[in-house]
Amino acid sequence: MRRLRLILAVLLALAILFAADLATHGLAWSWMESLTGEEAPVAQLRGLVEWLGNITRPQLRTEPLTPIQYVDANPYGVNTFLEQEVEVAKRDRQVEMIAEAGFGWIRQEFPWEDIEIHARGDFEDRRNDRDGDGDIDSADVISAWDKYDHIVDVAQQYGLRIQARLSNPPAWTHADPAIGDKAPPDDVQDFVNYAVAVAERYKGRIQHYQIWNEPNIYPEWGEQPVDPLAYIDLLCRTYDALKAVDPKIVVISAALAPTINLTDRNLSDYVFLQRMYDAGGARCFDVMSTQGYGFFSGPDDQRMRPTTLTFSHHLYIRDIMVANGDAAKPIWLAEAAWNAQPEDPALVTSQYGDFGIVSEDEAARYMPLAYARAQQEWPWLGVINYWFFKQADDSRRNQSWYYFRMIEPDFTPLPIYVAMREYIADAQPVLYSGVHQAEDWAIERAQDTAVGQSATAQFGAYISSSEVALMAYGTDVIVRFASAGSPPEVTLDGTVWDGQPIRAASDAQGEWSDMRLPMSFLAQAHTLRISGASGSPVAIDSFTVLDRSAQHLIPLVVTVGIAGVVLLHAVVASLRARSRT
Repeated sequence: MRRLRLILAVLLALAILFAADLATHGLAWSWMESLTGEEAPVAQLRGLVEWLGNITRPQLRTEPLTPIQYVDANPYGVNTFLEQEVEVAKRDRQVEMIAEAGFGWIRQEFPWEDIEIHARGDFEDRRNDRDGDGDIDSADVISAWDKYDHIVDVAQQYGLRIQARLSNPPAWTHADPAIGDKAPPDDVQDFVNYAVAVAERYKGRIQHYQIWNEPNIYPEWGEQPVDPLAYIDLLCRTYDALKAVDPKIVVISAALAPTINLTDRNLSDYVFLQRMYDAGGARCFDVMSTQGYGFFSGPDDQRMRPTTLTFSHHLYIRDIMVANGDAAKPIWLAEAAWNAQPEDPALVTSQYGDFGIVSEDEAARYMPLAYARAQQEWPWLGVINYWFFKQADDSRRNQSWYYFRMIEPDFTPLPIYVAMREYIADAQPVLYSGVHQAEDWAIERAQDTAVGQSATAQFGAYISSSEVALMAYGTDVIVRFASAGSPPEVTLDGTVWDGQPIRAASDAQGEWSDMRLPMSFLAQAHTLRISGASGSPVAIDSFTVLDRSAQHLIPLVVTVGIAGVVLLHAVVASLRARSRT
């Protein structure tokens, strides 16, 4: 009985300590939050059980060490509605604030209905009585391009790159208005012509085009069933036409909306994507796009359930891409955020709670953590675009999606803006586990750096530079360099490399070799400088960062375990021998 009371007392003490830890956000709370993305203790306990369920499901194939194109750019993007600002000064101020926060991209719609407004091939805007004479005449006519020319100009002025979203057909493209104003045009060639007109006008200035938005859900495909095959027809025809304008154009697929529904109005993005592949759509986009909303849990949520929407939802998209032989393509998140809507259904009457509800401070804390997790864990994930920067006014404040905003209509910054500005300013560009092209934004290069072309380079391009510098987090780095000449010289953490790099055989063409640099037993941050022998330029294709911590630890753990068993056996045998005497 005494032993039982002692056991119960110990269990009670442990329960009290555990409860105190959860109440004070201690070690146990932090550990469970890192696995579940939940902050409430009860939700954490439930989430932990769900996380353990990961082992009961087939493991996703993500091929993290596959070379991936279009993940070498600054990953910080934000959605804008610059076309809605009537005043030029307000458009300028938006872009200025976006640049000041450190973002490198804007995802900006070029609405078809606002460019080719009245008829096929008509790029005049005749909708307003601009001179106030009570009649719309020639004096009121302006070019529909004027506003978008300014958007492109001001983005370029502040060093921002544009992802141009092409969508929203004008009314004249539908013979029957009942089909819905967001439905694809009756004649797909009309859309192709519009896309070409935009691409030709901004050739060399806009290189990234997204074709449509969320075609797998209502009402983005109009008042009709969603249709993966019809979307692929539109996408492929537009892809071919844009590449004819400029082969350097990067075509981004429509962002697929995260949904678990299986109806003809709202179709699971997993099912929709597979049908895209089944229809031969793989050749028709360079970048896969999906959404990155956190919904009801934080960015660290690692519960992988296909019927639950979390920030990790895109991992299933990646698995489908790998299964269809598309592992070399990246995923870009068209929209990502947490919704800081007021907990007041009387104020927010549209889709109340559908996006989850967090406080403004939680939204501001989650988004930097989301960027950090993406860079640390998902080498296939490229640009993440925050949804969104600003609305022109507050007329939509009775709709829940309005509360994703980063600043108020009067330009008052919200906590999320301040948090992202501080995070981007302080974030140290680091290469984590994965294959990184030598052109990666996180790699510093000497002024003499030039980009060369080679059919045997991983994606056709490499750099030639007298010196590059980078920070890598891992245990090993593999440098893929030109085989001709001497191996590059290496400085690791400020010390000239005096070890023996492991140099693999050259590739089949004999143009490239891999040089592996073992850096540490466990993964940690290392600084590397790579330079050509005697100051001459060195040609580098890519860097592969490896985290071999587990491979290093497993033999050690096994050895210690065996030694422990042997030692325990010896102690027990000794005690038995003593008891016999």
